[in-house]
This record gives sequence, structure tokens and C-alpha cells, in this order.
Amino acid sequence: MVRRVAFAVPGDLATPTGGYAYDRRMIAELQRLGWQVDVIGLGDGFPRPSDTQKAQAQARLAAVSGDVPIVVDGLAFGVLPEAAQALRARPLVALVHHPLALETGVSAVEAQALLTSERTALAAARGVIVTSPSTARVLIADYDVPADRIAIALPGTDRGEPAQGSTDGVVRLLSIGTLVPRKGYDVLIAALAQMPGLPWRLTIAGERREPATAARLDADIARHDFGGRVALLGAVSADRLSALYRAADIFVLASRFEGYGMAYAEAIAHGLPVIGTTGGAIPDTVPSEAGVLVPPDNIDALARALRRLIEDTAERRRLAAGARAAAIRLASWADSAKRFSNALEAVT
Repeated sequence: MVRRVAFAVPGDLATPTGGYAYDRRMIAELQRLGWQVDVIGLGDGFPRPSDTQKAQAQARLAAVSGDVPIVVDGLAFGVLPEAAQALRARPLVALVHHPLALETGVSAVEAQALLTSERTALAAARGVIVTSPSTARVLIADYDVPADRIAIALPGTDRGEPAQGSTDGVVRLLSIGTLVPRKGYDVLIAALAQMPGLPWRLTIAGERREPATAARLDADIARHDFGGRVALLGAVSADRLSALYRAADIFVLASRFEGYGMAYAEAIAHGLPVIGTTGGAIPDTVPSEAGVLVPPDNIDALARALRRLIEDTAERRRLAAGARAAAIRLASWADSAKRFSNALEAVT
């Protein structure tokens, strides 16, 4: 018997972000498990679609035939409450990477509107798949989603080659993530500005998604005269990304919030010591033996963590060993896909 699912995605599925990477890989893994996956493009504009874009997305969802389960990526699902209500008799599944209202840079008024919209949409879903226990807790507490309706399918992590690090006395810092306010690059540069005399170099790889954020980062780098110490690579290929992990000494990302934090997990898979924050699900992803976590937006705490690891080779080695041990416990994509598949079967 052929199992079939419609997987609805806004925008371009090839977009180089963690959420889209999760969608792409999960689609491939479901196909390996025998599912026929019909990818439904919902169009552009999300999570702030025009009325026309919303109507077009709703029409595409309504056109899915029969009792095929429909998975809708949360970037669109949370702002399509009308579509969700219209499909509530169907096996409708919301895939929530992290709630839209928790995105950095959203005004209080917009955050409240997004919370209300997403709560209404989630009430119509027969099932909800989240990518971390942290997000599950948020949906239960703030979005009134019953716990028995939620399934957790962590992002999988491929085993990476161990990082070799530098050999010239310069500590290579690596940061991976789209240039959006939530990733906290402004905080990272401000923290590094407290230690201009230490031997470090920073590489940032990530799509220049928001022009204002990218422009601010450029300005921060210029103001601190970091042009020769900070490299902005933009989006890079998977092979290039693996090479960056292997060449690094420390992975650092000052995210204000993460629904899981795939880049953190990838760094651990490469045996890198991690410096991050306690925002969202990051503490679930980064165990204490593999990294140092500080409060989001705390420049001084981040600077202290950076100084400690840049100056202390033994501490870097200790955390690297902890990362290698933690890597063994990371979820595989095959295991996560089985959980995803089970959640689909539960709603049909």
C-alpha cells in the first residue's frame, strides 16, 4: 500500500536556512520510508502575505485530493487560520519550527496578532509536529495545544569529520546562520570589540536575507576596523560548510531564540566547542559538557565566554571532547523521519 502525503511549503524550498533544510531532508527521508510526497508550493510573501497571496495558498491547499494528510510548514501555517479552519475535517498537520510571534524584531502589536492567528490555526490541526521539546512546551503553555496532539521530530544530524582547528596560534571562530536580527550578530561583534588584542578571526556564513541587518553588520565591522578579522561569506555550499567546520576552533552563535538550533548540532557533530545562548531550545541542543551558554543579548557575558575559550587551549580541548561524546547522542535523520512518519499515520 502506497502512503501519500502533501507537504506544503511557502517560498523557495531551496532557501538556505535551517527550517528549509529540515523540510528538504524530511521530504527525502519520508520518500525513503515509502511515502509518496507531493510538494505543494504555497507561494511567496510568508510570514507576511498579502490577501491575494493568502487566497492563492488557501486554494492550493483546498485542491489537495481525498484524505491525504497535509503537512503545512509553520512559516505559512500560523498566518493561514482561515485555511486551517476550512481543512479542519481533513488530516491536517502543522509543522512548527518555532512560533512566529517569537521572531526577533517583531513589534508587540504584530507579535500579539501572530500569536492569536497561530493559536487559531493550531486549534484546527489534527496533529502538530515540532522540532524540539522546548517548542512543544511553548505550544502547550501559550497556544493551548493539547500535549497528546504534539509529536517531536528533532532535526537529524549527519556525522561530520572532526574539526582540525588552526595551527598558527590564531583562534578561528565560526558562526553559521542567516543574517536576520534573531541570530544576534550585532551582539557577537560588540562582544569581540572588547578583546581586540586577542588572536582571533571570525568567519560568518549565512544568506544576507534582510538588507537592514546585513547593512548594520557591515557597519559594525567597519566601525570596529574588523575588516581584516571578520569574513562574511554569504550562503555557501554544503561542501564548503563542512570545510569551514573542520577548519574552526570554536563555533559561536549569539542567537536570541532558536526552535532547535541545527547549526549548533552540526558544530557538535564536528567536535567543536560551542559558545551560544540560552534562547529557546538551545540548552536542549547544546549539553554543558560541549559548550558555554550565556543569556541572550548579554554582551559582557558573551565576551567573557569568548575570552575564556580563546585564551584557554585546555578548556577548548575539554569542551571539544565533550562535543565528540555528545555527537554520538544526536538524532539521526532516519530516526527523526520515523517519528515524523508515525505522526502522519496517527492522524489518518
